[in-house]
Amino acid sequence: MGFRQRLKDASRIVVKVGSSTLTYDNGNINLSRIEKLTRVLSDVVNSGKQVTLVTSGAVAVGVNKLKLKEKPESIREKQAVAAVGQCELMHIYSKFFGEYSHVVGQVLLTRDVVEDDHIRENVCNTFETLLDNKIIPIVNENDTVSIDEIENIVRFGDNDNLSAIVASLINADLLIILSDIDGFYDSDPRNNESAKLLNEVREITPELEECAGGAGSNLGTGGMITKLSAAKTSTKAGVDMILANGSEPDIIIDILNGEEIGTLFVS
Repeated sequence: MGFRQRLKDASRIVVKVGSSTLTYDNGNINLSRIEKLTRVLSDVVNSGKQVTLVTSGAVAVGVNKLKLKEKPESIREKQAVAAVGQCELMHIYSKFFGEYSHVVGQVLLTRDVVEDDHIRENVCNTFETLLDNKIIPIVNENDTVSIDEIENIVRFGDNDNLSAIVASLINADLLIILSDIDGFYDSDPRNNESAKLLNEVREITPELEECAGGAGSNLGTGGMITKLSAAKTSTKAGVDMILANGSEPDIIIDILNGEEIGTLFVS
């Protein structure tokens, strides 16, 4: 049985969406895509699987809601904008999931959750209780408290690493990271026309990290290097990870049907 085929049996799934999936290029909220995403995830839950959604976008949605011309520069302003955006983001998700008769629960995490055994156990229990009750946990970094991501220190890096940590905390079978790229390439497809999409990665080698732009580079908060770091975390925890393009949320169904889409990092 191929590694892709076993994805059909994945019963506990974490899906991560970045800001690029949730917004248009002009920064406005892409409601039709968010609606599609919620419909697809609702259907996956209806089929008997458990779904956790890790979402970015609080700052982007806050900027939009406050009708700001651009993202604020200072940390305190970004955190204030994130507080507004987080509210709005949950409202949108709650409304759309509600249309499909699903209840959502908000889980905001900070770095210490993962590092403190006692807190971690509590968080795991919360996830288990939500999932057992068919409630869809919607997870984000607590941007109003945590400055890691807002400062672009690649820790949770646009929530890629956060989603891998969540996947390992809840013993997920599969993590799907939806991005604005089709998968992991052997070189940057924006600069190299002959860049090849890797269908399957069984081992994260130093060569592969070079392809991602080297361990020292930091391209925005959610560059390829954070995707690779997330892949390391999840595969080490026994969770398969797929990196795919989120522009058509139906892709999630195809992935769960074992189709050759995106890049599979084998646990």
